[in-house]
Amino acid sequence: MTVHTVLTVAALTLREVARRKVLRALAVLTVILLTLSGWGFSRIDAEFGGLTSGEARIASGVVLNLVMFGLSLIAALGTAFLAGPTLSGEVESGIALAVLARPVRRFAVLLGKWLGLVVFGCGFVITAGLAQLLIVRFTVGYWPPQPVVGLLLLAAQTTALLTLGLLLSTAVSPMASGIVAVGLFGSAWVAGVVGGIGQALNNDSVARVGSVSQMILPTDGLWHGAMYAFQDPALLGPQMLGSPLVSQAPLTGAYLGWAAVWVALILGLAGLAFQRRDL
Repeated sequence: MTVHTVLTVAALTLREVARRKVLRALAVLTVILLTLSGWGFSRIDAEFGGLTSGEARIASGVVLNLVMFGLSLIAALGTAFLAGPTLSGEVESGIALAVLARPVRRFAVLLGKWLGLVVFGCGFVITAGLAQLLIVRFTVGYWPPQPVVGLLLLAAQTTALLTLGLLLSTAVSPMASGIVAVGLFGSAWVAGVVGGIGQALNNDSVARVGSVSQMILPTDGLWHGAMYAFQDPALLGPQMLGSPLVSQAPLTGAYLGWAAVWVALILGLAGLAFQRRDL
């Protein structure tokens, strides 16, 4: 019964998300970004005449990471502002009370909504990311070393932020939960940039800022892993150390395990908060 409830709520959540205006806004932003990136990569091809030079490969790798960050930002905005209304909006409108009056568990409803949002968020970022990789392939002939790993890590980043947004939506209004989630996403990225600068300057105290932030909120750590998977190996080296668009090392298995535990902990906290919320 619980599994059936989770899958039913997930399907209804996907149907609800498909009708929202936010989805159309995401589609427009994505098309604009892909169009601009296609034009930008065509200019790289015209300038360097393909990937015959090291400069062309470096330029293509850096620009690809920049565009992929744009896609991850669009996904972050979309999922953050979808997670809040999906739960908190239904509580405020009274829809949640009508659903939970039936013999269903609150955590099953929450888990179903989380699953539906995860399917949507991961599907969006993987589809848009694959489209971007194909654009780069056809314009300049560049193909990243580990495209599948990079796309999966972008999907994991989206899942982490979406889970955080769902937790926030159990306590604050839909708009506030989206704003806070996006603000934390941006703060984690800035802290990662600061940490990279600290590494470049051999300043352990400053570098620790990035390390600590990546443990508290793993979105930036997962993003660095995705960058490493997308970029050309020629970008590795001391000359690119500290760049916010270059990652110097892949993610470890321990960090990936921590990211999975983090998502489970945040989802558990969301379930506990939702269970205790007065409807």
